[in-house]
Amino acid sequence: MDRDTASSRECSIEELCIDTIRTLSMDAVQQADSGHPGAPMALAPVIYTLWQHFLRFDPEDPAWPNRDRFVLSNGHASMLLYAILHLTGVRVVTLDEIKRFREIDSKCPGHPEYGLTPGVETTTGPLGQGCATSVGMAIAERWLAQHFNQPDFTRFDYNVYTLCGDGDMMEGITSEAASLAGHLMLGNLCWIYDSNRVTIEGHTDLALSDDIAARFRAYGWNVERVGDANDVERISQAIESFLRSHDVPTLIIIESHIGYGAPHKQDTSAAHGEPLGVEEIRLTKRAYGWPEDVQFLVPDGVYAHFRDGIGQRGGQMRRDWLSGFAAYGARHPDLALQLDQMRTGHPPDGWDHDLPSFPTDSKGLASRDASAKVLNAIASRCPWLIGGSADLSPSTKTRLTFEAAGDFEAGTYGGRNLHFGIREHAMGAILNGLALSGIRPFGSTFLIFSDYMKPSVRLSALMALPVIYIFTHDSIGVGQDGPTHQPVEQLVALRAIPDLMTLRPADANEVVEAWRVIVELTHQPVCLVLSRQSLPTLDRTRYASAAGVARGAYVLAEAGEPAVILIGTGSEVALCAQAYEMLKREGIAASLVSMPSWELFERQDQAYRDSVLPPHVVARVSVEAGSVIGWDRYVGRDGAKIGMRGFGASAPIGDLLCKFGFTAEAVLAAAKRQIAQSKENGA
Repeated sequence: MDRDTASSRECSIEELCIDTIRTLSMDAVQQADSGHPGAPMALAPVIYTLWQHFLRFDPEDPAWPNRDRFVLSNGHASMLLYAILHLTGVRVVTLDEIKRFREIDSKCPGHPEYGLTPGVETTTGPLGQGCATSVGMAIAERWLAQHFNQPDFTRFDYNVYTLCGDGDMMEGITSEAASLAGHLMLGNLCWIYDSNRVTIEGHTDLALSDDIAARFRAYGWNVERVGDANDVERISQAIESFLRSHDVPTLIIIESHIGYGAPHKQDTSAAHGEPLGVEEIRLTKRAYGWPEDVQFLVPDGVYAHFRDGIGQRGGQMRRDWLSGFAAYGARHPDLALQLDQMRTGHPPDGWDHDLPSFPTDSKGLASRDASAKVLNAIASRCPWLIGGSADLSPSTKTRLTFEAAGDFEAGTYGGRNLHFGIREHAMGAILNGLALSGIRPFGSTFLIFSDYMKPSVRLSALMALPVIYIFTHDSIGVGQDGPTHQPVEQLVALRAIPDLMTLRPADANEVVEAWRVIVELTHQPVCLVLSRQSLPTLDRTRYASAAGVARGAYVLAEAGEPAVILIGTGSEVALCAQAYEMLKREGIAASLVSMPSWELFERQDQAYRDSVLPPHVVARVSVEAGSVIGWDRYVGRDGAKIGMRGFGASAPIGDLLCKFGFTAEAVLAAAKRQIAQSKENGA
């Protein structure tokens, strides 16, 4: 076969593969009668070129550690990803699963879901999240390479590719993440921007007039342009430019037309957000030279072409990587052990050997200060625990201060203190990217600003990632900063997120036990909620051990058969303890309960929960400096709930606590009213 004939044959098989991606996407969306066919049709040449010729990915093992990462940030184009996963040979993504696109329990849901579909690197859908998460993945590669690579062994050198669209570019989280990526000079990060100038409402001119290229150059990115999404040669050249740009991230702007290949479709926004329709699909397939009435066709030669390309290349790269692992382990056993432990998600042996124990102290210390001591003790023994704050580490006390902790900055990627800047939204998604890469990340800010992070926190829970969120300044105890900085509804909002754990410890020793819980979590994110003000360190010879934190709630003290139960969390436990002692002096039996975690408590068996909150004791008082919503489940419909029913105020902390009823006297009075009420009701 001469060169011209061979070139012509290669060109035709490439076109056949690209059109197969398009037709699978059209057919799946049509059969589901739901979804977005336009972007997959327009971007089929892009994903074909990237995966077949560049991506380091083995369909036989989609999760091998040194693979390139591909993130579909514009997750509504999910059929684009499912089609390429199927055609390249990822076993779980079968043709039958594609036929069940968007149906119950399908491996091909409406938007990609991490943990459900092999080859999906992160859950996407909310626009911008994938972009920001990919920055976390790129940071992770830089840190992993610095920590594990040796002169004789390269363990990590992967790249991160993200496909995004106009919607991603409008979301603020994308700008936050892009700015940080440029600052950190993440040359392993490439975003491919599908500039099709169409959103749900119509042309992007309605709301967007940015010069995106200029914006990213200002961020410090290399910018490449591809004038036609069908120009596979120019797409290849742009990716090659990225691979040569080792010290800055790259944005490839690709001009496309939604629903390319559907020439009869006039309403491009409809092609973006709904099936094409049977007749339009028939006409489109005719334009491709495709059988018009055949659905889900994969022509002969397509599977083999991908198998001989990405399959063969990725498989060989994975085998080469694995073959060097035994030798790496022999020469660098400590590092090999760390890699194994990271993969399991479990902490190293002896991680808790240096945990502090705090003596009784009526003045005590802020739980944020206690946490700082515990965090540093753990991190010094767990090398892959890294993190930082949204420009607040002096206030949140989350800086790693032990020798050799260092800072993660451009050119010095081995440090373990990350500096996110005032970018809470991006920080949350970046933490997800770190966790998806095997690192145990933490990030901190004030509890009030958890609102900025809520979408990312929610996705942590949805993906079952062990991200650690440290939220300080947890109540009106913030004082004179006023209601803009005093969280009220944030705790209940976090508790409302399924599969997210919240922990609000009452004193320094509860902080230690909270961290014991946190470190052992492998598939759940956690919010550690800490005080700014000092909290008394309870006398554990008089009160129960703080080890009860592990069960979510426990009886701190009990005087006989209780007439009333006092339940507190965090800083309010000390108030409950004072009221408990007052009742005891008056000869009134009471039970004092610390409840640092609703979620942990609900995991306990009924017998234990009844031992902490005996059903026959109906006189109950809850005390928490936050919204009272939700406390009915623990104090009952008629129980007393001392909490916030409005916003706070700007004043010294003592004045605030008196104004809003957070005093031992107020708790005592509520307890007596509850006892009287229960007697009246014959309880």
